[in-house]
Order: sequence, then C-alpha cells, then structure tokens
Amino acid sequence: MDRDAAVEAVVAFAGVALLAGVIMWIGTAYTSDGLTANGGIALVAAIGFFIVFMSVVGLGLSRRY
Repeated sequence: MDRDAAVEAVVAFAGVALLAGVIMWIGTAYTSDGLTANGGIALVAAIGFFIVFMSVVGLGLSRRY
C-alpha cells in the first residue's frame, strides 16, 4: 500500500469513527424512551454534515496530486 492510499484510508476511517461517535452522542443526549423529535433532526443534520464533510475532504485529497 503506497502512502497516498494509506492517508486516504486513515482519513476515511477517522471520518466514519467521528460519525459513529456523533450518532452515539445524539442517541444518549436526545433520548426519552426513544429518540426525541429534536434528536431525529440532529441525526439527519449529522448525516448531512458527514456527507458534505467527506465530499470536501475527498475533493481536497484528490487535488493533492
């Protein structure tokens, strides 16, 4: 595995780990016998932010070459 592939793999793993952490935090912070309405909105916002964030990171990594 070359250096560029390793960097991309680490960045992808870190992004997914961050998303998992945010989802877990939302699940514990916005709960009352299940996920609250505000928790649902926060979850959708977190997923949307993850998509935009990873797209920007991917674009940045692709322009390094």
